Amino acid sequence: MAKRDYYEVLGVNKDADEGVIKKAYRKLALKYHPDRNPDDKEAEEKFKEAAEAYEILSDSQKRARYDRYGHAGVSGNSGGGGFSGGGMTMEDIFQQFGDIFGDGGSPFDSFFGGGAGRGRARSAGQRGSNLRIKVALTLEEIASGVTKKIKVKKEVTCTSCNGSGAKDSSSVKTCTTCRGAGYVRQVKNTFLGQMQTTVTCPTCNGSGQQVTAKCTTCGGDGRMQGEETMEIEIPAGVEEGMQLSLRGKGNAGAKGGPAGDLLINIEEKPHDHLQRDGMNLVHELYLNFADAALGTSVEVPTIDGRVKIKVPAGTQSGKIFRLKGKGLPSVQSYGKGDQLIHVNVWTPKKLSDEDREVLEKIRQMPNFNPQPGKSEKGFFEKMKDYFK
Repeated sequence: MAKRDYYEVLGVNKDADEGVIKKAYRKLALKYHPDRNPDDKEAEEKFKEAAEAYEILSDSQKRARYDRYGHAGVSGNSGGGGFSGGGMTMEDIFQQFGDIFGDGGSPFDSFFGGGAGRGRARSAGQRGSNLRIKVALTLEEIASGVTKKIKVKKEVTCTSCNGSGAKDSSSVKTCTTCRGAGYVRQVKNTFLGQMQTTVTCPTCNGSGQQVTAKCTTCGGDGRMQGEETMEIEIPAGVEEGMQLSLRGKGNAGAKGGPAGDLLINIEEKPHDHLQRDGMNLVHELYLNFADAALGTSVEVPTIDGRVKIKVPAGTQSGKIFRLKGKGLPSVQSYGKGDQLIHVNVWTPKKLSDEDREVLEKIRQMPNFNPQPGKSEKGFFEKMKDYFK
C-alpha cells in the first residue's frame, strides 16, 4: 500500500513550523500509544506512521529532501546505506522521540505504564553522537553509482572493557535499586487519573548494573579514540548537498550505549567539459564560422565517452542539439536526463591582413547580412521547447 503524505499523517500544512509539527506528533503519539491501545495493531501502525512522519519533518535536511523528491528522497534501509525514513521499530521510536514533551521526563514514562520502559530498559549509557563527512564525486560516478571505501576517525567501543566501563568482570554487580531490570515502577497522578508508570532507574541509568571499579583505559566511559574503514554505497543520481545516512556508524555510545549515525554530505567535482542542470548535462560547443555556415561533423564529449554529431549547414549561434538519454539518472530510479549541446559560433579576436581582406569581401555580400525571421527562436524559447 502506498505511503501517505507525511504532512497529511500529522495533519499539518506544508509551511508548518517546528513547533506545530512537534505539537501534532505529540497529540497523535498520545492517541495511538500502545499502552492506551493494548493489542490494537491498527493503533500501533498509526503510532509508527506518526513517528516516521515526525522523524522526517522535524529534521530540516530530511524535510527539504522530502519536499523535493517525496518518499523516494528519504526512503531506504535505515540500518544500511541510503536515505533515512521507514523501517522504524517501537524501540527506535521510544529511543529517539521519547523525550519530545520536554525536560521533565518522557511523556510515555509520565502517562503510561511501561511503554518507555520497554523501549529503554537495560539500555546502558547514552547514545553516541552523529558524525558528518563529505564525499566528493565525479559526474561519471554520479551517473553510475559508486562504492567508496573510507576511513573514519571516531570514538569506538573500549577494547579493554568492551564498553562496560568496568575494570574487570568482578567490578560489575547487579543494580540494587532496580535489581537488574533497568527501570523502576512508580505510581503517579496524571490527567488520566492515578496510574502506574515505568521510569528509567536513576541509579544505573537503565543498564541494570553498577560499576564498582572503572576501566583504566577509558576511565569508565566505555569508549576510546579509534578509526574504522567502511564501504559506502552511493546510489546513482545523487546531487550536490544531498545527505545519506549510515545508521549506527557514528561515535560509539557511552558505557555501551548505541552508536550515533554517520551522515555523508555529497559534493560534486567540476567536470572539464560538462555542466549539470538537474538530470540534464550541458556542453558548450564552439564552431568556427565556416563550419557553422557549411555544416560539418564534430565529436562531442558525453558521460559515456565521445560521440559524433552532424551540424547542419546554416547552424546559428545559440542552436541547441539534444542527445536523448545521455544525461544523468534520477535518484528515484525513473528515467534519465538528456545532454544538451549549446552551439557557440566563435568570433576571432585577432585578425591577420589576409583575414581582414577575406572578411571585407564577405561583409559586402548581401547574403551574409543578418536576416532573422519570426521563426527564429531565442535561447530561452529553445530551452523551453526541450523541457516540454
